[in-house]
Amino acid sequence: MMRLLPQLTSVVQRNCDISDARHAGDYGLCTFLLKMREYYRWENELPFAHALPRDELGDWLKAREQSWGGIEGDAFAPLPLAQGELDPFEAEAANRELLPQGCVYGAGYGRQHKPVFFLGRLLRVEERAGFTIRISSCEYARELAAPPALLQGRTIYVRQESVRRYLWEKVEEWQWRRQDGAMERALASYGFGADPETALRRMADNEMETMILHELGEAMAGELLGMEWAEMALAAARTPGEPVVRALRDLLADCLSTLPVLLERANLPALHFYFATFDAPRRQLFPQALEAYEDFVRSGVPDRLGELGREGGERWLACARGLLALSPAAREGAMAALLAPSAR
Repeated sequence: MMRLLPQLTSVVQRNCDISDARHAGDYGLCTFLLKMREYYRWENELPFAHALPRDELGDWLKAREQSWGGIEGDAFAPLPLAQGELDPFEAEAANRELLPQGCVYGAGYGRQHKPVFFLGRLLRVEERAGFTIRISSCEYARELAAPPALLQGRTIYVRQESVRRYLWEKVEEWQWRRQDGAMERALASYGFGADPETALRRMADNEMETMILHELGEAMAGELLGMEWAEMALAAARTPGEPVVRALRDLLADCLSTLPVLLERANLPALHFYFATFDAPRRQLFPQALEAYEDFVRSGVPDRLGELGREGGERWLACARGLLALSPAAREGAMAALLAPSAR
């Protein structure tokens, strides 16, 4: 293990804390509390099924928010590496040194243009369809959002620990509500009723593949839409149009990659979980997909869902290109119109 790991971990974690200090207010209250619960669990190395101590959690949350107030305006620190100090967003240059030593570093931007950093133990590296997939296991440093998968250029980062924590958030959220539907089917398919810990590992292994398929679809969508789309998405960050821009690209990516492969492999647990986590913007834009899924659940015949996925690739590509063809001033109204009932 690298000699500078403790110092590097401290710097990366400090940068993560600065990012959180700047962006903690981006979340709705329920989402924020769910993420903070898992952050507390990670920081204190608690098992997933361990009941969190309410008083200690509350004290920790207050202390964390107070500490954020003192660092919000701080600049991100350079990475201390053997090659010298490095800009914290130069992930590829950092990994040239870290990967041979069994570590992997990630840096980029997530939702609402939040800076995302992490440092973890390298589990394995794969090559697929011209892309490098770097999979990490335990994480030494992370920020609050902790996206489980991230596409950077032609490299896909998949964070096994963050995958498990993301999935556990979804499991806990369902346990509080206990609603029938896609999530209940997904958890039953993975065997959560008998052995939650084993089921979570099984679920993570399967859902990691779904995440890779989605990121490959994101890359395909990016190639079709070009740099103009990336510039538009950046301009839409932290505006009412951001959820629409993200949902359009997500739908295009999934129609190009995720859904066709899940259907081809008859991966029912992953299909159930996919529709269990079909968020509000995608539901509003593509209610036909949910209808086709429910039809598939009733009939066991995937034809309608498969056909809708194929048609969706053309539909969302045309829709995205239509937005690009508009002037910046006209896009705001067009994005709002996409969510109107008449547009569906």
